[in-house]
Amino acid sequence: MGALSPWHWAILAIVIILLFGAKRLPDAARSLGKSMRIFKAEVKELQHDGTEPPVTPAPPAATPVQSERVDPGHTDARPA
Repeated sequence: MGALSPWHWAILAIVIILLFGAKRLPDAARSLGKSMRIFKAEVKELQHDGTEPPVTPAPPAATPVQSERVDPGHTDARPA
């Protein structure tokens, strides 16, 4: 299941022909081909540019406030 059998493809082709008409299908296929050519050319141009989209740097780690800092020489023991 999930794969289309030849019967499915035939029914799909008939439905497309009925919806769009036999006269309009070559024009639609031609314009789709032109669009795909333009898209492939743009993708190839982006790959040859060597530039990647800008990466936003991660925000710097927050420094702890004075009350959160731990002083190594200070003990937290309080006299009773």
